[in-house]
Amino acid sequence: MKILFFGDIMGKPGRQGLLKVLPDLKLKYNADFVIANGENMSHGAGVTNASYNEIINGGVDFLTGGNHIWAKQEIANILEQKDAKIIRPANYPPGAPGSGWKIVEVGVYKILVINLLGRMFMKKHMDCPFRKMDEILADDALEDIKIKIIDFHAEATAEKVALGYYVDGRVSALIGTHTHIATSDARILPKKTFYVTDAGMTGVKESVLGVNKESAIEQFLTQRPVNIEISENDTVCINGIFMDIDYNTGLVKKFERIEKDVILEI
Repeated sequence: MKILFFGDIMGKPGRQGLLKVLPDLKLKYNADFVIANGENMSHGAGVTNASYNEIINGGVDFLTGGNHIWAKQEIANILEQKDAKIIRPANYPPGAPGSGWKIVEVGVYKILVINLLGRMFMKKHMDCPFRKMDEILADDALEDIKIKIIDFHAEATAEKVALGYYVDGRVSALIGTHTHIATSDARILPKKTFYVTDAGMTGVKESVLGVNKESAIEQFLTQRPVNIEISENDTVCINGIFMDIDYNTGLVKKFERIEKDVILEI
């Protein structure tokens, strides 16, 4: 199965850039399934009905979340839809709307997509992502599903690497998100799980993690609250990962980093 995974979609420019280049990328890689992290795609924080429909109707098959998933009120209703094509981190405390993992049918095959949120340097009181992974994988209903993909939305590199080794041999891939900076450590771990610390960002290239660079610099200089705006430069960087996964074993046979610039008409 050929899967495309894109890093954090940052605001309107990120949405527009991804949708502009997606048809060509799907054709180039003969993609069967497209996943993207969508927690920043509505003006930098959260998901609205409009942005959700735009991305799903534009060719992305499934979305994952992160620490900003609750930033827009309508996300609860989106997550609760029976056919929702989005999940939130599984290690939120019990009672959170929606699900943190989902079985998705792709043709005659099924894949499991899991979303987890890190705890180090996060202003959230989350359940343990390591123990939550054990709990999910212990579900008998998932035993026969070979292809299992984790989006681990976390700040600390050490936490990401540690979870990668913890699930090594038990899932097909662990892909890190959240920092918006693509890392160069994509590899197959000793027990054959694919790992990368961060897939990067889908957002304005000449920016500070997708936000206006002048306002970000002002905040660092003054140490005072600044109205942070999404950058609207015309060049968007598309960061992601291509994986070719064996249907029978669930192992990643081939992978490639995606790094492409696209010019928007502003």
